[in-house]
Amino acid sequence: MLKLDPKYVVDEGQHPQAVQLSLAEWNQIIEALEELEDIRAYDASQSGSRNSIPFEQAVDEIEKGYET
Repeated sequence: MLKLDPKYVVDEGQHPQAVQLSLAEWNQIIEALEELEDIRAYDASQSGSRNSIPFEQAVDEIEKGYET
């Protein structure tokens, strides 16, 4: 769990308008978002079609495409 200590910027009416975070807190958020993106990509890859080809075959097909 992220430990954040946000500072709120308010307008004249004391309505929140923005949030300030330390650079360390911001970096924690970015790292957590990147990890979540990786998890979602993994989940998507596992739920897709199981019609796969061997790596070497994929490389051969890609290289042949560049020759044309």
